Amino acid sequence: MDQKWKIIYYTTPSGDKPVKDFLDIYPRAKVKALRILYYIEEFGLSFAIPHIKKLSGTPLWEIRILGEDSIRILYVTKQEKKVILLHAFVKKTEQTPRKEINISLARLAEIDT
Repeated sequence: MDQKWKIIYYTTPSGDKPVKDFLDIYPRAKVKALRILYYIEEFGLSFAIPHIKKLSGTPLWEIRILGEDSIRILYVTKQEKKVILLHAFVKKTEQTPRKEINISLARLAEIDT
């Protein structure tokens, strides 16, 4: 049987998990996010296609959670079948703000070092 996908929350040097903490603030979005993450773990990223999108010009992808609050979770797949959730935010503009991308890229650089 195929190995299941693994969801990994980025953890700060002090032990915080910013994506998890962010989702705790938005209970409705958290339910939707956890359902999408469950499906990714069970069936892989291809199952989440309507909810995921590549951010062009970066190694980042986003999980789109629509509803009352338009939430985005930025992630990367560093190793086969591992999704690392780097950053989450409320999307208020058409384009993903550079500030949010930079936070994710800084966390990614931290993981890579």
